[in-house]
Amino acid sequence: MGAPLGVPPQQHATAAEPAGTVLGPSGLPLPRFVSLKPSRVNLRIGPGRQYAVSWMFQKSGLPVEIIQEYDNWRRIRDADGTEGWVYQSLLSGKRTAIAAPWKKDDPKALLELYGSPGETAGIVARVQPGVIGTVEECTGEWCRFDINKVRGWMKQSELWGAYPGEKFD
Repeated sequence: MGAPLGVPPQQHATAAEPAGTVLGPSGLPLPRFVSLKPSRVNLRIGPGRQYAVSWMFQKSGLPVEIIQEYDNWRRIRDADGTEGWVYQSLLSGKRTAIAAPWKKDDPKALLELYGSPGETAGIVARVQPGVIGTVEECTGEWCRFDINKVRGWMKQSELWGAYPGEKFD
């Protein structure tokens, strides 16, 4: 079995794990956030190639949550709640997040990206819900969120891809 995939050690060491976290067979916490490596990933109904494909993700960097492990297979869940199995080599420990996907049906909703953690900092951008970016660090309340070379801080509660209170850098 290859090296387990998940949160890089430097992130895991300081991460506040969500309630109910346990260590999976890989030795890494369950649940945990990761992202999709390739732009096309088959989601299967069971942990093996013999199982039918139930969905195909077509977005590299999409954040997903690993909720179960079996051998080299990982059961994942996306922001919409879709669950299934993918081979571990199709996942990356790179942390990404989706800006408030629960607000994406509101055409007027915009989320602020601040120059530093805190609402008193200047706003560097306003982003639409559903935008995907890279999460570089989280303080437990704020996450540094990079979207297409625009870097700023967003409230952690407005991101799907970091647990409430989770800290890492």
